[in-house]
Amino acid sequence: MVKKELKCTSCKVKIESMAGAVRFMCPGCGKKELIRCEHCRKVAAKYKCDCGFEGPN
Repeated sequence: MVKKELKCTSCKVKIESMAGAVRFMCPGCGKKELIRCEHCRKVAAKYKCDCGFEGPN
């Protein structure tokens, strides 16, 4: 089994046990996992799910 590489949904940086990073299911569809690094969370960088949901705000 190959381990899935986790990357920030916004900036695509690798998330290997990065402090301050979060993983959550899309609030729009609840089907896709979204991942955010600490930096993108702090600067409120935009992200988009395949369903069309956009965040933050």
